[in-house]
Amino acid sequence: MSDFSPDFQNRLRDLMRWRRDVRRFRSDPVDEDVLAACLDTFCLAPSVGLSEPWRVVRIESAAARAAALENFSQANDAALAGYDGEKAKLYSSLKLSGMQEAPVQLAIFCDESTGKGAGLGAGTMPEMRRYSVVGAITQFWLAARAHGLGVGWVSILDPDRLNIDLNISKDWVLVGYLCVGWPEETSETPELETAGWEDRRGHLPIEGR
Repeated sequence: MSDFSPDFQNRLRDLMRWRRDVRRFRSDPVDEDVLAACLDTFCLAPSVGLSEPWRVVRIESAAARAAALENFSQANDAALAGYDGEKAKLYSSLKLSGMQEAPVQLAIFCDESTGKGAGLGAGTMPEMRRYSVVGAITQFWLAARAHGLGVGWVSILDPDRLNIDLNISKDWVLVGYLCVGWPEETSETPELETAGWEDRRGHLPIEGR
C-alpha cells in the first residue's frame, strides 16, 4: 500500500513532465530563501557509500561569469564545426545556454578524493560518485521547478579549462553547470523537440535476457 495518494502521484508525474531544460530567463533576481530551499535538497539525495561527493560553486563575479561564457562560446563554435548542411544551419539557430541572462549560475562538481564513505560501493565503479551528483542535481531541478524556477544544464564547456579559470581543485570533476532563474515561459515540450532537432521517445524500450 502506497504512503502517497493517487493525486500526489499524478502531481509528481506532472512535475516531472513540466521539468524542462530552460535557456530563456527573465532578469528578475531569485529570492535567496527560495534558492536555499532548493539547494537543501542536495542533503536529501542518495549517494554511493553515503559519500555525498557533490560540491557546489556559485559563479557570481563578473570575471568568473565572463570566463565561463567565453568557455561556452569557444566550445559551441567547435561543436558547430562538427556539423554540416541543414544540421549545421539548425544547430546555429539553437539557443543552447542562458548564461548571459540567468541571475544564478552554479557549477556542480564531484569530489573524487573524498574520504567520506570510505570508498564503499565505488571500488569497482568509481563513476558512481558522479552518478550520485547527477541524482542530487535531479532533485534540485525538480525542487526548483516546484518553486516556479527554471534550470538549464550547460554541457557545452571545456571542464578542465573551467577548473583552471575558477581555481578549482584538480580532484573536483565538473558534472554540471546550471543556469537558474525565472523562465520567460513554460512548456511541457522540450525546446529541442520544438526546434526540430530530435523527437522524444514515447516509450521506454526494455530488453529481456
